[in-house]
Amino acid sequence: MRLAQHMAIASSRITAECIEATEFPEMSQRYRVMAVPKIVINDAVEFEGALPERDFLGAVLRATDGKEA
Repeated sequence: MRLAQHMAIASSRITAECIEATEFPEMSQRYRVMAVPKIVINDAVEFEGALPERDFLGAVLRATDGKEA
């Protein structure tokens, strides 16, 4: 989440939200949260667990079809 927040600070075209899974059970079920962190990008790419920065950026680019985020 920290990396997503840093990206949002660096670019006005990016937003990041941190949701507490236990406080929002409907959302947790919708996104099938089984472990945290669960990252969902544009409802197109999702993964659980921490990723190195390079892999996280790759996931962001995949979610935006390689367009500048």
